[in-house]
Amino acid sequence: MLAGMKLIVKWLLLSAALLLVSQWDSGIEVRSFGSAMLASLVLGLLNAFVRPLLVLLTLPVTVLTLGLFLFVINAVTFQLASHLLSGFQVQSFWDALLGSVLYSLWGLVIDVALERLFDRGRKA
Repeated sequence: MLAGMKLIVKWLLLSAALLLVSQWDSGIEVRSFGSAMLASLVLGLLNAFVRPLLVLLTLPVTVLTLGLFLFVINAVTFQLASHLLSGFQVQSFWDALLGSVLYSLWGLVIDVALERLFDRGRKA
């Protein structure tokens, strides 16, 4: 039950983070919170299923660039999500790159906060 609650809270917070990213980058448009929820769900699915395949296929390039090519893979995944959805639009590759970096940073902050919050709840 606690894991399900944590997943729902994380999804809502990532949706809010996507709305925030769209406010910071004019090349990213999210029409509504519902669109942000759908986009964060699609991004999560793409990161779970498509991104590992892209990482594997581009492993030599990733090694040669000392891992920096992973930023490109994240941007491509971000842009792919925008092509799949009508309420989430990314104008250019550079907007996708900036958006994916900002979204990833917010995701990291959210993960750390939720780990601390939900671990504290288990110990009590």
